[in-house]
Amino acid sequence: MSEQTIHYGPWQRAGRVLVAAYAWAVLFFLILPILVIVPLSFNAEPFFSFTPGMLRLDPEAWSLRWYERIFTTGNWLLAIKNSFLIGLAATVIATTLGTMAAVGLVSDAMPQRRLITAILLSPMIVPLIIVAAGMFFFYTRFNLVATHTGLIIAHAALGVPFVILTVTATLAGFDQSLYRAGLSLGASPFKVFRDVVIPIIRPGVASGALFAFVTSFDEVVLVLFLAGPEQRTIPREMFAGLREQINPTILAVATLLILLSLALLFTLEMLRRRTERIRTAATAAPEHTT
Repeated sequence: MSEQTIHYGPWQRAGRVLVAAYAWAVLFFLILPILVIVPLSFNAEPFFSFTPGMLRLDPEAWSLRWYERIFTTGNWLLAIKNSFLIGLAATVIATTLGTMAAVGLVSDAMPQRRLITAILLSPMIVPLIIVAAGMFFFYTRFNLVATHTGLIIAHAALGVPFVILTVTATLAGFDQSLYRAGLSLGASPFKVFRDVVIPIIRPGVASGALFAFVTSFDEVVLVLFLAGPEQRTIPREMFAGLREQINPTILAVATLLILLSLALLFTLEMLRRRTERIRTAATAAPEHTT
């Protein structure tokens, strides 16, 4: 089939330029408030605005003092420790439970799949303030309020839906005949799942784990309801800083979180491409065998 060159008229070219310009304008409008945070975090003065020295690019008006304060202040160090501890533990639990649930939900033998899926995805739909209030009254019965265990369980519950969605999407392209072939060769269901299924769906599992970690790392409403002084996280400390003591340390933390988010987005994109390659190879394999 010969390639055809598409020729656009003047009105069509003008329309494409306008659409592109509108898209860039929307992108700039959304990103500009985030980009403003970065230079303000280097302000030598305790202000949330550009000082005359910063506008004149005076070296004395720029400083790393607020970044230094993050790693020399006890409250911020405790918040960083708690955020990673709770986030990583919640991610492990959410990834394990979410992956097992996704494997069960894609099975044709699972009864009431739609109802079960709706229940498992409900933490994404129900307003978070309602979830937090319900968890608070439930946790008071088991003395889990103001404990790391309570926060880990709560954050894991929020992360499970994201794992289910990503793993289910990955399993949609999984060839079930591979699973049956493993069973026919005498392997146990667990061994087939470990050696056959997991290597194929690993990118989807990793993507779900990243989403679960980001959900936990960024959560503040549940922390406000369930955490005590020893369970402060980074978002909780930022929220307290805005109410109690406003200084550019919050902007420095926000800048570091932006860099972390960019790194996670890059990782997710790499995993997405890997998933597409695996799915393409699995689709092409039957064609070569025939």
